[in-house]
Amino acid sequence: MPYKAQIKELQTSMQKALDHLTYQFKEIRTGKASPGLVEDIKVEYYGAMTPIKSLANITVPEPRTLKIEPFDVNSVQSICRAIQASPIGITPVDDGRVIRLPMPELTEERRRDLTKLTKKYSEETKVNLRNLRRDTIEKLKKMEKDKVLTEDQRKQGEKSVQTETDNFSKKVDDLVKAKDNEIMTL
Repeated sequence: MPYKAQIKELQTSMQKALDHLTYQFKEIRTGKASPGLVEDIKVEYYGAMTPIKSLANITVPEPRTLKIEPFDVNSVQSICRAIQASPIGITPVDDGRVIRLPMPELTEERRRDLTKLTKKYSEETKVNLRNLRRDTIEKLKKMEKDKVLTEDQRKQGEKSVQTETDNFSKKVDDLVKAKDNEIMTL
């Protein structure tokens, strides 16, 4: 079927949108320590903006503490400044060699704000999915107009496009539900 390539392309694009949502959720702070919270924060290191994960080992020695061990002890202060400047809202504690990030308990109000943020991210992702659906359907209509597809093939393609969109929308809903549960669990 000539439209199968369009469906494959759609699946790839939708998976990228889902992966981006997963990445965004990784950066949302819950009550638990997670290396994903800080690993992509950029630090100025010898004139270049470098992610923390390239400069240090990030471990979780306790459920509510992150431990950052820089490969170069001279980068400790730079890493601390970058963490303080980031929007995660955690004050680093350093002893000159190792940086610890104690995760404060989230207030009920902060938990609600974080769930609103997950909803916002998920809605942006769903808008992206709908745009991908629309673009693929337009391509199918153009293919029919150019006599590459028959009307039946276009309709079958549109049905496949809708099925994929529904599947990915459900995956987005499942991700949001899991993240909201993680946020609201004490």
